[in-house]
Amino acid sequence: MHVCIRCVLDERFPGIGFDETGECSFCRTYRARKTAPGETERKYEQRFLELVEAHRGRSGFDAVLAYSGGKDSTYTMVLLQQQFGMKVLALTMDNWFLADQALENIGALVKAGGVAHLTMRPQFETFRRVVRESTQGNLYSLKAMQRSSAVCTSCISMIRAWCLQTAIEKEIPFVIFGMSPGQAPLPTSIVKTNPEMIRQMQETVLRPLLDRAGDGIAPYFLSETHFGKAEQFPYIVNPLAFLPYDEEKIFRTISHLGWERPGDTDPNSTNCLLNTYANHHHKLRYGINPYAHEIAGLVRCGVISREEGIRRLAEEGNPALLLRVEKEIGS
Repeated sequence: MHVCIRCVLDERFPGIGFDETGECSFCRTYRARKTAPGETERKYEQRFLELVEAHRGRSGFDAVLAYSGGKDSTYTMVLLQQQFGMKVLALTMDNWFLADQALENIGALVKAGGVAHLTMRPQFETFRRVVRESTQGNLYSLKAMQRSSAVCTSCISMIRAWCLQTAIEKEIPFVIFGMSPGQAPLPTSIVKTNPEMIRQMQETVLRPLLDRAGDGIAPYFLSETHFGKAEQFPYIVNPLAFLPYDEEKIFRTISHLGWERPGDTDPNSTNCLLNTYANHHHKLRYGINPYAHEIAGLVRCGVISREEGIRRLAEEGNPALLLRVEKEIGS
């Protein structure tokens, strides 16, 4: 099987091509767009700083943070407070499959940081139906499946919608996500949302979910009441796309604050037990690891080596955990 000589993507990845040297089309595109190291990233950081100062104090909170308890969202919370001096409202969607240690980490970190925090658990039967239907057939486009599994796409879409609902209702200017540079392309790291944009994004997920999982999913997404408040639509920001990203530093920083890595999650997750199930079904349907795109991005950015990326993709989830989740989901 042919694997790119620069990253970790192989010939099974949708839309991939290789030149005569063995370099993949995604790496060629990345190199063609790459500027001097850090130059564009610094411009995005400066833009974010200016936006924060312009909107600081507009609401009771400066930002809504999607807080999963994983390493990246935890580190992002620390940066927002310590580097940018922002007043954060952290939101956690407990999808019924967060690791016990992840829940302990969330409690410890928001307490230590003095962060306001809300937790929401979706109705279990509705969420179970969403997860089950996400593994059945082609729920989303093949292009969407390049970046994550269908299960994660459904779950993250619910989280994003809840964060947007909260920001709009409370007039909070920023919604922040802790996505790694491999997950969030730099050009999309700071986006001013508007009703038309979010409506289109939401429809690509909500319409198939309504068809498959039923109307019980609708309350978790934006309603016409939200879309009627155009002036309150926030910026969506992924700070880790433009700030220095060093995994050793991230682990060291958050560990000093009391964060501990769960021992029962998938190798590519630091919070969610559902990940093993999602990865398993994605591999069965598409023949590729849903983390291939992210890990390839981290390799191109120099965050990890190609050898480390290949090793991570080769790691398997816990079979006992997979059986446990499949029993709870009912598949």
